[in-house]
Amino acid sequence: MRPRKALFWLALAVPAALMIADLARGTLAMDLLHPTGELSLRLMVLALLSGPLIEVFGPNRFLRGWVAIRRDLGVAAFGYGALHLVFYAIDMGALRPIIAEFALPAIWIGWLGFALMLAAAAISTNRAMAALGRRRWKRIQQGIYAAFILALLHWALLDRAWGPPLIHLAPVALAWALRFAVQFRRRLNRRKIA
Repeated sequence: MRPRKALFWLALAVPAALMIADLARGTLAMDLLHPTGELSLRLMVLALLSGPLIEVFGPNRFLRGWVAIRRDLGVAAFGYGALHLVFYAIDMGALRPIIAEFALPAIWIGWLGFALMLAAAAISTNRAMAALGRRRWKRIQQGIYAAFILALLHWALLDRAWGPPLIHLAPVALAWALRFAVQFRRRLNRRKIA
């Protein structure tokens, strides 16, 4: 691993280390659920933004660098989602109450979102891309969009508040709206030329 990438991963791991240290010092696992879930969502936002923005603004140096770390951001989002799940299991204390809660919409939506994140993270290597073929690999990776929406729903249903999840949705929705607007304008220009 290159030194810059190692430093980047170290920075991504710092919040997790601090949360685990808090748990060791006696912080309740329940109190660490929100920070891990929110950080996972924020990392997903960062991973999802680079693609549409590079189509809107073109491949400048900053956006190319962002795209280069997009996969790392997605894997880190999965890591914080997994830590969220670990803290949830610690808070619940046993398998029986976890299974009992599974029928709640907010909970099974969270599990489904995590499963989609797991699928994308499990194949986030160049070797997996080569083995699956770029097209199939990309289709599985696109499941992260559904995972993102499910994570937002999970949050909104648990907190019974739509404001914070919508704030996290806004930049992704805006980037995609800009992308579609640019694509639409390009199509119109091509028709005028033809």
